[in-house]
Amino acid sequence: MNGERRKPGPASASAPEGADEPVERPRDPLVVAYLASLAHERKLSDHTLSGYTRELDALAVVAGERALISLSAVDIRGAAARAHAGGLAPRSIAHRLSVWRSFYRWVAIHHDLAANPVAAVRAPKRPRTLPKAISADDAARLMDAPPVHPEDPVETARDRAMLELFYSSGLRLAELVDLDLRYVDADGHRSLGWIDFDAGDVHVTGKGKRQRIVPVGSKALDALKAWVAVRGQWERQDPYPLFLSARGSRMSRAVVQQRVKRLALLAGVPANVHPHVLRHSFATHVLQSSGDLRAVQEMLGHASISATQVYTSLDFQHLAKVYDAAHPRAKKRS
Repeated sequence: MNGERRKPGPASASAPEGADEPVERPRDPLVVAYLASLAHERKLSDHTLSGYTRELDALAVVAGERALISLSAVDIRGAAARAHAGGLAPRSIAHRLSVWRSFYRWVAIHHDLAANPVAAVRAPKRPRTLPKAISADDAARLMDAPPVHPEDPVETARDRAMLELFYSSGLRLAELVDLDLRYVDADGHRSLGWIDFDAGDVHVTGKGKRQRIVPVGSKALDALKAWVAVRGQWERQDPYPLFLSARGSRMSRAVVQQRVKRLALLAGVPANVHPHVLRHSFATHVLQSSGDLRAVQEMLGHASISATQVYTSLDFQHLAKVYDAAHPRAKKRS
């Protein structure tokens, strides 16, 4: 992974988005210990740890000069109401309360705590939004997108392999950039993900360090083999990453996002395409073809089937459109 893990420490808490007032003081020792447990026991990613730290800083703002364990449900409910009034989205408030709830649950296990002050507090209701997905025709157009730099066959092969793999296997952005060319456990490096060309699948480490194996389609495998055949021209000091930049380093998430968006524009796809759109498109198209929700859950790496069930609503919308267009009793009279 790019960069070093930032270990939680007793840095000063500042006011995150939607918080009440800035507070300048060292982090509560309970927060420092909790963040350390997340990093070393649950082994959360740097990105997730950063989010937890930000939300716990917001909790420190609510407490002010008081101890965190002295807060009540009234304090938490008031903080949630102020954040909502300040424009923080219901989804963000729900995430914040979830982090706070988990923190107090941990405190109750390791220290004296009469009651979890977040237990009965709920976030404002939010509208149920469906994942965005492009059509199968637009996906095919994107896979055949014109190269950004036609004169550079190495870059062209890499970009095509990335697009095909995103759409073929529904990988998250972080999962794709973490992929190695092959499994490695040596010299202080252990692969989080890799391609198994013989088996025709990809091994990935997803959220919560959960590992899974996902099939890779034939077109994606062909694109990956074409990239690997020329990848050595860009290999410099780091021999492990599957996808390299022209400088020979592992590609960053931001660069991959920018590249996917640019390729979609070149392909004329009328949507704001980013890696997560390709993941949604993969799930939607597989579900429409197979109807196997459990298989889609396994391939996406969702811990709960409820996270995957949103695609059934999306699939129902597709079926409803077919019904409206085809059923004689559904058609409006001219």
